[in-house]
Parts: sequence; structure tokens; C-alpha cells
Amino acid sequence: MEQVLSMIYLWLKAGHVIFVIFWMAGLFMLPRYFVYHQESEPGSPENALWIDRERKLLKIIMWPSLLLVWAFGLALAWSGGFFTAGWFHAKLALVLVLTAYHFWLASYAGALSRGTRKLSGRALRMLNEVPGIAAALIVILVVVKPF
Repeated sequence: MEQVLSMIYLWLKAGHVIFVIFWMAGLFMLPRYFVYHQESEPGSPENALWIDRERKLLKIIMWPSLLLVWAFGLALAWSGGFFTAGWFHAKLALVLVLTAYHFWLASYAGALSRGTRKLSGRALRMLNEVPGIAAALIVILVVVKPF
């Protein structure tokens, strides 16, 4: 039985890592799309292309990856008994921040599709650092397990 659980654990870990990579790629790409989108002329064919690209990135890659990251991650935490570990609580807090960031990106994509351009390209470039910083901290927590 222990061997079966060990195999399941490794498959859960593999699935989690795969979909984290997909999700993070989207979290890095979408704000960059926003920068280019905001540089296009409102109502232009290029503007419509950016709306379509953002919608597809969210629908095809980001939303499914987000759901699978959570599903695999929670199953992995349960099978590994991590729910009581301090490092896991910190990691979970950072993943919640990234999830909120994802929802904010989706709402900003909706605003851009309606013609609302609230942020500058510089602000969007700065926001693009959020997933990188969070990912670095998460990797340190998972690998080093400092507490």
C-alpha cells in the first residue's frame, strides 16, 4: 500500500509542477499583452486582436491551469501531510496572493476589452514582477522548508 501511495504522490507532484509552469507562463504573459494592448489605438483591428489574444490566453491556458494547480496542490498536500507545516502555510498564503493576482488580471482584461485603460504601461511592467517574486519565495519555501 505504501508503494501505491508513493507512486500517487509522485504523479500528483508531477501534475502540480506541470500546471504551475503553464499558469506562471500565463501570469508573466498577460501583463505584457496588456502593455502592447494599451499601445494600440482604441477600436482598431490591432486592439481587437489583443482582446482576442488575452481572452484565449485566459480561457485556454490560465483558468484551466489555475484549477489544476489547486487540485493537484491540495491533493499533494493531503497525501504528504503538509497541512500542519509552517512552510506550507506561508506557501499557501503566497499562492492565494497569486490567485488574487490572476483574478485581478482577468478583470483588467475585461476592462481593456471594454475600452477602459486605467494603468500606464510602466505600472503594468511593474506588476509583471509580482509572479516572479512570489515564485522565488514559493520555491525557497518548498525546497528549503525554513520553518
